[in-house]
Amino acid sequence: QVQLAESGGGSVQAGGSLRLSCVVSGGTENSRCLGWFRQTPGNQRERIARILSDGRTYYEDSVEGRFTISLDATKNTLYLQMNNLLPEDTAMYYCAADYAMRCYMPLYNYWGQGTQVTVSS
Repeated sequence: QVQLAESGGGSVQAGGSLRLSCVVSGGTENSRCLGWFRQTPGNQRERIARILSDGRTYYEDSVEGRFTISLDATKNTLYLQMNNLLPEDTAMYYCAADYAMRCYMPLYNYWGQGTQVTVSS
């Protein structure tokens, strides 16, 4: 069973930066993918970045060039560096994990509890 725990959310002004962290424990690293998702009230949870077991990374257009996903395997910690934040980035952010072909699905099976990011104009 994979367990994930996010931290690092907070409030920032537009143009600022935040780095989210997610400690990953349990499960196997084989064929595992990790991703960052976000959700605003009344909307579906959307995946914004993911990293596959071979290190390949993918981003949604809305965050491409501003956000960077990375994994420090020595610390079992997933990061999301968010730069040039915009008010529309305000959301609850979640890290998540899954395996094999489910890595290409829009939602994953294993979730953290979420961390709030608020960007003011």
